[in-house]
Order: sequence, then C-alpha cells, then structure tokens
Amino acid sequence: MKSKLSNNLEGVISQMLKPLKGISLDVVIEGLSGYKIIPFDSNDEKDTKLLSALKTVAINAGKNINLNGICRNRPNEVGNDIEQFVKDALNQHNMPATTPLTIRGQHKSTGYPDIEFVDMFGRINYLECKTFNIDNIGTSQRSFYLSPSENFKITNDAHHFVLSFEIYVSDKDGFKNVYRCKSWKLISLEKLVCDVKYEFNSDNKRLYAPELILAEGKI
Repeated sequence: MKSKLSNNLEGVISQMLKPLKGISLDVVIEGLSGYKIIPFDSNDEKDTKLLSALKTVAINAGKNINLNGICRNRPNEVGNDIEQFVKDALNQHNMPATTPLTIRGQHKSTGYPDIEFVDMFGRINYLECKTFNIDNIGTSQRSFYLSPSENFKITNDAHHFVLSFEIYVSDKDGFKNVYRCKSWKLISLEKLVCDVKYEFNSDNKRLYAPELILAEGKI
C-alpha cells in the first residue's frame, strides 16, 4: 500500500509533466528578475528614432557578415559569430554594446540575452542575436530559450529585442560551410508567448557513484 507521501510525490511529478503554456515573456522576465520589459511604443519619438538606428545597425552588420562570411559546420553555430558583428555595428552607431552584466556584476556570455547596449537617449536595452532558415520559419521548431539563473543577466527595466538574420550556405571552405545572410528581422519581445517544460537532471558525481556501478573494466 502506498504511503501518503508517495501519493503526494506522484501527484507533484504528474503536474510537472504537464508543460505550462502561453506565458508572455514580460511576465517571465519580471517574475525571474524583478525588472520589467519596456514595450516598444511606435508613437514615442525616442522609440521611433531607436528603431531607425537599429535598422541601420542590422543592414551594416549584415553587409559585414556577407563581406567576411562565417565558416561553420552547422547552421545552429552561426549565431555565436553573428553576435560580434552586431556589437561592432552598434558601437559604430554610437550605441555602446557589451556582454550584459549579471546581478553579481560579472560579464556572462552564456544565456539570455546576448547583448546589452545603451541607445542615443542613455537608455539600456537588451538584444538577442538569432538566425533563421526561410524554409522553416513558420514551423514549431523551438528557437528561443531562457533558463532561470541565480546570476541572471537582466538588471534593468529595458526594451528587449531580437535581431535575426536569414542565413544560407554560399560556398565551402574545406569541410566547413561558408554562411552569409539574405535578410533580417528585428523583433520586440514583450508579448512573445513562451512555454515551460520541466526536466529532471543529475551530474557525474551522482551518476558514477560507486554504489550504482554494477561492473567496470579496462579495454
């Protein structure tokens, strides 16, 4: 006969296996960090000037990507290289860009978002760099990820943007593909709809614990 504790645990785990759906990113960010996503306002003069500047940034970054090409084995690796092109374009447009500082005051390259920049009005903004393939842009393939962290990279109320480039293989460099871009999209993220899917994980110390090993040997 199962104990009350066992039944309760089964109930909790059963609920965890049901993903949370339809949560807007502004709710997620404020819940995790205490800071708000400032919505982009097309009626605000400052926001329209920022939009104009970011269009120029996107075009300049794209031109430099195409001038240099990005050599990678797989398309999902290209976004890491695009980040520096975008930072350079922001800096050239007098919008200082850097890797965001965490709540502990450290620059952290991994995790959301990729870039923190200051616009012409002295406002802090966050920007994530992405790539897309025009053939699957309308599919349910997952393309945006955010994980909770004790050392989160959101430390201000700010606009949150994605700058995404349509990439394609232009030629080969040895065994690697050379990627360039055809187009770009600038996205405001406050109403991005997100889902949460839980996972169970462990680590090497627990996985390879002596009491779990049934047999081992050398080759």
